[in-house]
Amino acid sequence: MSKIALSHGKIIKSSFRVPSWAKNRHVQTIWPRFIQKRLPLKYSMERLTLPDDDFVDVAWGPKPEEPSGIIVMFHGLEGSIRSHYANDMMANLSVNGWQVVMMHYRGCSGVPNLKPRGYHSGETGDPSFFLDWLNQKFPQIPKVAVGFSLGGNMLLKLLGENPAQKWLNAAIAISSPLKLSECAKSINHGFSRVYQKYLLNSIKTTLRKKMSFIDYRKLIQLTGDDVDSITSFAQFDEKVTAPLHGFEDANDYYEKCSAYHFLSAIHCPTLVLHSIDDPFMNHLVVPKEEELARNVTLELSERGGHVGFMQGSVFSPKVWLHERVKRYVSDVLPINPNTPYV
Repeated sequence: MSKIALSHGKIIKSSFRVPSWAKNRHVQTIWPRFIQKRLPLKYSMERLTLPDDDFVDVAWGPKPEEPSGIIVMFHGLEGSIRSHYANDMMANLSVNGWQVVMMHYRGCSGVPNLKPRGYHSGETGDPSFFLDWLNQKFPQIPKVAVGFSLGGNMLLKLLGENPAQKWLNAAIAISSPLKLSECAKSINHGFSRVYQKYLLNSIKTTLRKKMSFIDYRKLIQLTGDDVDSITSFAQFDEKVTAPLHGFEDANDYYEKCSAYHFLSAIHCPTLVLHSIDDPFMNHLVVPKEEELARNVTLELSERGGHVGFMQGSVFSPKVWLHERVKRYVSDVLPINPNTPYV
């Protein structure tokens, strides 16, 4: 009797097991950022000029003599190569002859971008241009993408918008805010507001810097004092993100840019890693199997926080994500046994 192929994706239980000392979702989220020791990493930066004469900065990991595969990383909100998850994931994946590279969104490398617009959860124009550029440089080398948080949402949307894409052989999305409206609500409650305040302060600081040399008055009709008064993502998206990037309002932006709506159109083999206790979101962001395309696998854990997934002991902690991502990538990219990075 022949097997019937699934017409949709699948949801599987994660192999991640939370240790007793890190069952709290905030411990999982905060520990890697503030307590976990950073791994040593040597990287170089390259500036890529965009079609509108703005730029993004690209971070290249250690360069193998003969790259056997390329791993493309997309960071989260206000992230950079200096972010704990980006630094340590690049360090962990710079093995097997794999070349790791990460595109910074506009204004995220430490240098303000030149145009009024910035980036957002559904902005796929710059990543598309970057992936085109990367494929022109390395047309024959297989590639896998890894997106963190906002970068995961963007990556899934990009793949859903371009089901016939030739950039990537596979993709991984980690702790992605699949329903932006639900995430804006969740992060505005309880202790999660601490994360919101931290990230908002960074976004607002960047905007105020740009307002010192770009006239925003006709674009968003806000003064520096108005920016200071914003206290939630929902307010920022209503007053800044939406008008600056062509959306009617925050709800229009959330509806059009939530990756949830694009999951059924993805053709590329894709792994979505998600923890139900993620403090940036709630259970409503989790899709059903029938809402996933056939090549999409959602790996769910009960605990793990936001880009956390800490294991080991208090005295010898480790990040489960590193080995899980490496294992998935190994199934897709060839391995060069002669690489000096081991």
